[in-house]
Amino acid sequence: MLATSARLLRVLSLLQAQREWTGAALAERLEVTTRTVRSDIDRLRRLGYRVRSTTGSAGGYRLEAGNAMPPLLLDDEEAVAVAVGLRAAASGSVSGIEETSLRALTKLEQTMPSRLRRRIDVLRSATVSAAAAGPTVDAATLTQIAEAAHRHEQLRFDYVDRAGEATRRRAEPHRLVYTGRRWYLLAWDVDRGDWRTFRADRVRPRTPNGPRFAPKEPPEEAVDHVLRGLGQTAWRHRARIRLHASAEAVAEVLPPGSGLVEAAGEGECVLETGTDSIPDLASYLGSLHLPFTVEHPEELKAHLRTLAKRYVDAAGPESD
Repeated sequence: MLATSARLLRVLSLLQAQREWTGAALAERLEVTTRTVRSDIDRLRRLGYRVRSTTGSAGGYRLEAGNAMPPLLLDDEEAVAVAVGLRAAASGSVSGIEETSLRALTKLEQTMPSRLRRRIDVLRSATVSAAAAGPTVDAATLTQIAEAAHRHEQLRFDYVDRAGEATRRRAEPHRLVYTGRRWYLLAWDVDRGDWRTFRADRVRPRTPNGPRFAPKEPPEEAVDHVLRGLGQTAWRHRARIRLHASAEAVAEVLPPGSGLVEAAGEGECVLETGTDSIPDLASYLGSLHLPFTVEHPEELKAHLRTLAKRYVDAAGPESD
């Protein structure tokens, strides 16, 4: 019986690792007969796993999704990855899943061998988060938006803009974009006839969804479009900064959501961003420790000139 149970777990592991297996290939890997393989497949089905079988020369076995959640077999790396992801989710930006994530993490760690629990503890103790706090989004809201996008159904929702004005919107959802601090919805605004970026934490979906629609393609990748839109509409002051460093080097120091970075010649790139405070943006740019040139706005240029004079005066004359 012990050998049979161990072999059953091996069959399940093989079916999860590869999309489809022939009976002969499984029998060879398990060193059993094809009749034994058929018997093991029947046992898996009785345990709740949906294993589809096809006949003929190209026939075989395939593990499919079922109506219930049967046990999963994870290798060491997969188990650690899931545990780390659950721990991050428990303190992340999606509200309503913290307790669920902790329950799942507890169940997973209870079944882990001590060597894997130690790896997770070491990683946790040696890690701190530098992510800026942002508004949380209800998990049900994200799910409803995602389902509408998947089904190509018009989303009807109440929305509160940055000025606090409440409006009722109709949009064709395209993508959800996470910048590391906030969730955004990129969608075609039906009433305004243009692409719009909405903060997901300000979206309150209405039911039922609207009619189905033929998907449109935005003029650029979803992430780029959202980041460019943030620099144009989310801030009081738009800014275009030429950084005298490669886009790759800049990407290493800029946190997600800082703006859109595009290469602009050898060893240079352009940052499109924005701010509600010119002094704050000047301080932030100085903290990057990268040479840069302000292309606009003029208010930022004037502020930097004032700062430069103030610093020169503060330093006093150069000593011989």
